[in-house]
Amino acid sequence: MNVEELVAVTVSVLAVWLTTRRSLWNYPFAFASVGLYAHIFHDVKLYADMALQVVFAITLAYGLIEWRNFQRADGTVIVTHAPRAELVVGLVLGALGALALGAFMATRTDAALPWLDAALTAASLVGSWWAARRRIENWWLWIAADVIYVGVFLYKGLQLTAALYAAFVVLAVVGLRRWQSAFRQQAIVRPVPGGVVPADLLGPERRSN
Repeated sequence: MNVEELVAVTVSVLAVWLTTRRSLWNYPFAFASVGLYAHIFHDVKLYADMALQVVFAITLAYGLIEWRNFQRADGTVIVTHAPRAELVVGLVLGALGALALGAFMATRTDAALPWLDAALTAASLVGSWWAARRRIENWWLWIAADVIYVGVFLYKGLQLTAALYAAFVVLAVVGLRRWQSAFRQQAIVRPVPGGVVPADLLGPERRSN
């Protein structure tokens, strides 16, 4: 438990809390978090999680663009359910990725928990992608992954980070409930010719375009 881990915990909690509120302000904190945790995971030889932070940064860049394009006038973002095909593809690709990454780390690295690390990495990638695409189902995946992460970090002696992921479980439950509520309350945007989104759902800068 050190200063770097404490700072990482703080910015990570803020990032997830802002995500539950569908706020674009989650992104500055999220970018800071992935940088800090890339260094922390390298130190404890959780290499898949270290590499995951780099992929997170790429996904965050995509998500920032995606969220800006679907921002409402009140500053929040429109959320949606993932189509069944997208859910199946995401889970299958995640499982295949976990097997491939686990095999590589088990035979080519000194990773502490190669198979479990790989499975959590794959789940986190899928969850991150779904979150970037504003899919409500991302929270279910984060709840499952974060529960397991708590045990992993306790095993590795990262007590503060384990506590962080326990908080993430709670925040993921809150995020799921908030996004489900927002989906029920927001106007349902149907595909229309030209992909035009009703003006009352967008900010003033896009209503004027």
